[in-house]
Amino acid sequence: MNIRSLTRGDGVVIGAAVLLFIASFLDLTGGPDCSGPYAKFCEAQDYSSSNAWDALSTLMSMYLAGVIGAAIVIISRALPQPRKVAGLDLGQFGVALTIFAAWTAFWSIIDANSAGAGLIIGLIAALILAAGAVAGPLVPALQPALIGSPKPQAAPYGAGPNPGYGYPGAQQQAGGYGYPGGQQQPQAGQTHGQQVPAEATAGGAAGATPAAGTAPEFAPFWFAVPVARPLYGEDGSPSPIAELAPGTWYLAVEQRGQALIAQTQDGRRGVLQDTTGIQRG
Repeated sequence: MNIRSLTRGDGVVIGAAVLLFIASFLDLTGGPDCSGPYAKFCEAQDYSSSNAWDALSTLMSMYLAGVIGAAIVIISRALPQPRKVAGLDLGQFGVALTIFAAWTAFWSIIDANSAGAGLIIGLIAALILAAGAVAGPLVPALQPALIGSPKPQAAPYGAGPNPGYGYPGAQQQAGGYGYPGGQQQPQAGQTHGQQVPAEATAGGAAGATPAAGTAPEFAPFWFAVPVARPLYGEDGSPSPIAELAPGTWYLAVEQRGQALIAQTQDGRRGVLQDTTGIQRG
């Protein structure tokens, strides 16, 4: 589970669930007017109000249903891949539960003779909760990451889990991969990780020009992802073999259309299908 994959919409869901839980401790009904001539009458009656914890049906169908639904939504969106329970998508079940809580809150306040703070705030929180759960994946303003990705930190060469596997910022001799921030001497015919015609390179061999229309060769480069993204197997398997986490540098060793073949620190290779917003080293 990676909390950096949560969005602003998920933040709305979390905030509304907290407000709904607080409302469960407030009075469900309001007391009568005990001023003036009604004072003595009120003294003879017991108008002490109760909260949701004194009414099991209201507690479970409105307050806890909304809180549990919010928890399911957040957990399902923080997982690297969707989970199913009894054939049902976990996230969709959570959204349905938040809608049910809002539906119950609406009819509970309609049916109440005198709604207290618990019902009023509970209805508002339940409506915000259901709206956030439904609109989170659909509204662009709610889709940015809730927690910003940290800037990848440079590590010295060979300090990772796989000794000898380079990292951005390390000094590297000519003939290896390029590393951001490192000192590298471009080879003939190559500059900044891109192939260029030989005559444009100082000291290049005379007459060594590439054929017209030849596409530049792919040069491996380092990159970091803005949010957690799955890495799929090169055999086309639908199940991810790893998850790329923000704040870590990965090596792109090949390009296939819009996708990249990425290599993790432990040497595993896979296909990164979503390359939008990646940070190149």
